[in-house]
Amino acid sequence: MKRKSQDCQSRLPDNSAVKQQQLPAYQLQLSANKILSGFFATGVFCLGVGVILLLSAKTIKEVEINYTEKCANCAKLRENAANFDKECNCSIPFVLPETMKGNVYMYYKLYGFYQNLYRYILSRSNTQLVGTDVKDVRNCAPFKTSHNGIPIAPCGAIANSMFNDTIILSYNLNSSIHIKVPMIRSGITWWTDKYVKFQNPSFQNLSSAFAGTTKPPNWPKPAYELDEEDPGNNGFINDDFIVWMRTAAFPTFKKLYRRLHRIEHFTEGLPAGSYSFNITYNFPVNRFQGEKAVVLSTLTWSGGSSLFLGLAYMVTGAVTWLAFFSMLAVHLRLRERKMFFLQQ
Repeated sequence: MKRKSQDCQSRLPDNSAVKQQQLPAYQLQLSANKILSGFFATGVFCLGVGVILLLSAKTIKEVEINYTEKCANCAKLRENAANFDKECNCSIPFVLPETMKGNVYMYYKLYGFYQNLYRYILSRSNTQLVGTDVKDVRNCAPFKTSHNGIPIAPCGAIANSMFNDTIILSYNLNSSIHIKVPMIRSGITWWTDKYVKFQNPSFQNLSSAFAGTTKPPNWPKPAYELDEEDPGNNGFINDDFIVWMRTAAFPTFKKLYRRLHRIEHFTEGLPAGSYSFNITYNFPVNRFQGEKAVVLSTLTWSGGSSLFLGLAYMVTGAVTWLAFFSMLAVHLRLRERKMFFLQQ
């Protein structure tokens, strides 16, 4: 019995502050004044940030030109698959009322195109896109192989539906002199996409790297010939391709297409005046009752012209202040009642 008592005592924790849980601890005690002050300060901060973001978004100049109906003849031509090899162009004149100073960006905008469908998002091969294996088409249904059984590169529904209209912006000095605005296609992707998620196979000749594969059905050219002017902008690291592969969350979206290169007449942005978009129409939208547009826009430190973030801060600040005034009213009423009972 004595032996068992000694064994039980040996298992007891040491008589220290740590093992006996006797260390001093800070207990947060919030008074009504502290809580009300916190809610009030949070509301002021959110409302202030919301006002700043809304004012910043209002300073952005943006021009949107919808060319769905204006290029109706080309749209009818593209609806017939037999005319895939026929080129169709349309010109859309417009007037820029104010000078767009600073950096100017050109976007294409689609209405009614759902890139957020589950099977559509999964229809791609990340192993192929990082250049590991261009013939890996396991997850690319229904665009895995051609009718001859040749693997498609890049495969999948996302790549096959890539936006392929060509948009050129011209500045019209007069009715006969048109100056092509120097827009460049580099620097329009996320850094992680360009240098991490998308890589070409390690071959000296890019066309040899895609040997044994074929282009997507809707593409007029193979991936290694996407940009004839810049050999380094071909294959899986083509900027337009990378931008398209980042799927949009909503059916109406815009994606960066070009940015202004400041030379000659365009050193400080786009001057006010007469312009025109010269569009090579390739991307059909009538079959899914969609629309297309071109957007010219400037940016600020807070991003684009979206009002969502500013409104979100304003709503959060308003709700916080509503909670502050509600709790303040309850607190004052309870304090008056307490004072009343103390006086009695």
